[in-house]
Amino acid sequence: MNRIIECVPNFSEGVDHDIINSITGEIASVTGVKLLNVDPGKDANRTVVTFAGEPEAVVEAAFLAIKMAGELIDMCTQKGTHPRMGATDVCPLIPINNITLDEVAVYAGQLAKRVGEELQIPVYLYEHSQPNKARSNLAAIRAGEYDGFFKKIKLPNWKPDFGPAEMDARQGATVIGARDFLIAYNINLDTISTNIANEIACEVRETGRIVINENGKQRNHGTLKHVKAIGWYMEEYGLAQVSMNLTNIAVTPIHIVFDEVKAKAANHNVNILGSELIGMIPLKAMLDAGTYFRNKQGKPQTLNESKLINSAVEAMGLNQLMPFESEKRIIEYLL
Repeated sequence: MNRIIECVPNFSEGVDHDIINSITGEIASVTGVKLLNVDPGKDANRTVVTFAGEPEAVVEAAFLAIKMAGELIDMCTQKGTHPRMGATDVCPLIPINNITLDEVAVYAGQLAKRVGEELQIPVYLYEHSQPNKARSNLAAIRAGEYDGFFKKIKLPNWKPDFGPAEMDARQGATVIGARDFLIAYNINLDTISTNIANEIACEVRETGRIVINENGKQRNHGTLKHVKAIGWYMEEYGLAQVSMNLTNIAVTPIHIVFDEVKAKAANHNVNILGSELIGMIPLKAMLDAGTYFRNKQGKPQTLNESKLINSAVEAMGLNQLMPFESEKRIIEYLL
């Protein structure tokens, strides 16, 4: 069987479709790569692109996309609600079929080296590609974001892994690495309050929050393992969201995340108005969610994939903001 890896670059442009199409056109031009999903967000001003293929082809497509993004996106004027540090903010490679995470890390290193040397973009390795665990977490690397990186990049502890130790004002910096499958998932709140959304995010995310008491600073961890979360207001939708990355769905599946956020929101007297998936999701995650919610609702269990998926979609309100198209969202159906 062919070795297949997935690439999910996040580009700091979610409004100008000419720019987005130019970037994705570079990806689609590479033989051996299949463009799976393009998901732009207006308020976040960010587009999440998903493509997959054989490793060498994926690395080539990623390089061309990063190059094009650097030429077309001007970070000097870019604004959006999503944290960002570069035109290509982050570019993860993920093992899908017949390849290990260690092997994917080698390809990620090759891509990072080429981007740093040929495009002169500062590149940071993260997750499984980064041997220094103090700087393997994306949030830690991106802290300070674009505006703060002109100083941060000069600190000895934050010298880039590849490329110049100088922030490129137009292109910014980029994070590249190998990681396991991640689900980007937002839950909609019946409020416009970013304060409430952030409170809920702090209560559920694994890192929780720092509190100060008589013993000094102390971290109060959240309730959901392997979940990263922030709260923000989405002007496009007219509501606040808890925006999350689920980094280990075997430990904390999407249906548990939905129920926990719903419970926390109720504590703040806020209702849930459905949720949205950013990018792709594995079939098993949807089937597990469908089984969970059918059991919770007292419905007969079934092995029918379509019924289970529909149950998950309805229970989590994945079709509240726009139709949920299984054939475009479930990775196995596209591959």
